Amino acid sequence: MKFGVVVFPGSNCDEDMVYVLRDIMNQETVKLWHKDKDLQGCDAIVLPGGFSYGDYLRSGAIARFSPIMEKVAEHAAKGGFLFGVCNGFQVLCEAGLLPGALLHNTSRKFACKNVYIKAVNPDTILTNSIPKNKALKIPIAHGEGNYYADAKTLKALNDNGQVLFRYCDENGNVTDEANPNGAMENIAGICNAGKNVFGMMPHPERASDKALFNEDGKFLFESVIKSFVSA
Repeated sequence: MKFGVVVFPGSNCDEDMVYVLRDIMNQETVKLWHKDKDLQGCDAIVLPGGFSYGDYLRSGAIARFSPIMEKVAEHAAKGGFLFGVCNGFQVLCEAGLLPGALLHNTSRKFACKNVYIKAVNPDTILTNSIPKNKALKIPIAHGEGNYYADAKTLKALNDNGQVLFRYCDENGNVTDEANPNGAMENIAGICNAGKNVFGMMPHPERASDKALFNEDGKFLFESVIKSFVSA
């Protein structure tokens, strides 16, 4: 399996993602520069976190026009696996590859801390290896992580099993107190209707190394690899 990690000007989690995929998960991994127009035969494309183009105008709003995004969209349209983390999630929403938008945190402050999330739909490429009812401890680092969608979109997300994760407490209880940014229905991650495009605000790549005393994020990467191997 071959992963491609797209790098935009301002990306700052690309090295973290490459390290986890290549050195911890032992997968062939390459970097894809934002001006590239070739996905180099990658099976899976990842848009990492950071501050693409300095988050000028709006988070992800400029990166969506990068030349490589045309090929990324084609990859997704053909059913290819596409995963955006934090700023990558914002880019996917701005590009119309995922529904909804990420607004400023209701606190109006940048949030950087460990949070807990629980998988809502355990039967996706990204969630199939997560232990049932386990609250995953995953770090966040964002100023615009407040997920928003209109009522019709929100209903469709819930009806179609497109809500991937909700913020919760360490015991798995979804509460207002566990919501770090004001996201609607505590939504921390979603996928598209075809269940091949995924986005989430927490950073699983920052919780996948035993040196950090937290490997909860590895469940997500193990899920993806397992899905491709068994396909």
